[in-house]
Amino acid sequence: MSRASKLLIAACLVVAGLVSPVQAQGLFGVARIAAGDSALTEDRGRLDLSLSLTQPVPWRIFTLTDPARVVMDFREVDWTGLTPERLRQTALVTDVRFGTYRPGWSRLVLTLADPMALASSAMTVDPDRGTARITARFAPVAAGVFAEGAGAPKTPGWDLPDPAVTAGQAVDDGVLTVVIDPGHGGIDPGAVRGNLTEKTLMLTLARTLAETLIREGDTRVILTREDDSFVPLERRVSLAHEAGADLFISLHADVLPNGRARGATVYTLSEQASDEASAKLAERHDRDDLLSGVDLTGKDDVVAGVLLDLARQETRPRTTAFSRALTEAIGAAEVPLNSHPLRSADFSVLKAADIPSVLIEVGYLSSDRDRENLKDPAFLTRIAGAIRDAILAWSKADAALKPLVRQ
Repeated sequence: MSRASKLLIAACLVVAGLVSPVQAQGLFGVARIAAGDSALTEDRGRLDLSLSLTQPVPWRIFTLTDPARVVMDFREVDWTGLTPERLRQTALVTDVRFGTYRPGWSRLVLTLADPMALASSAMTVDPDRGTARITARFAPVAAGVFAEGAGAPKTPGWDLPDPAVTAGQAVDDGVLTVVIDPGHGGIDPGAVRGNLTEKTLMLTLARTLAETLIREGDTRVILTREDDSFVPLERRVSLAHEAGADLFISLHADVLPNGRARGATVYTLSEQASDEASAKLAERHDRDDLLSGVDLTGKDDVVAGVLLDLARQETRPRTTAFSRALTEAIGAAEVPLNSHPLRSADFSVLKAADIPSVLIEVGYLSSDRDRENLKDPAFLTRIAGAIRDAILAWSKADAALKPLVRQ
């Protein structure tokens, strides 16, 4: 076993020998970060990380590639008072993210300017106050050495559920099942403009849409996340399969800094993006998943093959019909539409071959007009009503065509 592997395992288990019975009584609360006593610094080309916590927590460190990242997982940490800008004080780190990546667990991700490997790490606990300090040092290494040692470890109890869930597990009881996916969440805020964050706006809209659908009756609604937690793209698709979804709808409000996009836009899946802006948007969504510490390499809910191509032959026209129903209903509700409202791109979150899936940009936070609309609760209620109307109209038309679908 390499020295780096031993350090990694030691990092995972270090708490066990450091917490006395008296100190353990305080571990039922959430550990809080001491922002003023935490820092990233540079020492002769090496990167030093120091995190100060109100109590010790289990933790682990690993690295990922493309881009080169250091990932640190903890039992839940309250990051209040810490900002990425405050922590990042060295050119060795190009980006800092932290937040919840699953209920009860937190994650810190450092995107590195150049490959660096873990040289040493430790947790020390103050015997009187019970506070803890985690320190880690990273040293430059060749790209090949970094790649060889990178990868998320399989640690029982720490990792997200296996995303490889196949379709057909849920029983078809005739009830319309709609899976609503509020974009981003937890460690991944999505687009940010002032005090507005995409992840919060879309969770609010998803809840509003769910309520309007449930009030209609005969509709089962499932959210891919119901709080500010991070769910990887592939897991969102798996959740739709587990639920036996009839429809999958991903909600977003992104930014396009180099364009003037505004108004609602409906995206469907295509390997070839309908335009350059759509391609960049799909690339950014996948990149956000990577930056949050999830390595999508070799992992996809759909595996290329003949059976999936056959499934898409039947799903594609149903998806197209739903996307058109959406633009008609959104326009009828007097919600601003994009000048080209129907677009396509290679979004990973739309890759369920057997479930009609769309991604709706309800507006763009880079647009002054859309931004004003998105922070208005009445606007969110109106667009939720429009999406509901589209779902119900599509469901009725789709049911009428079902006898014509090849069995």
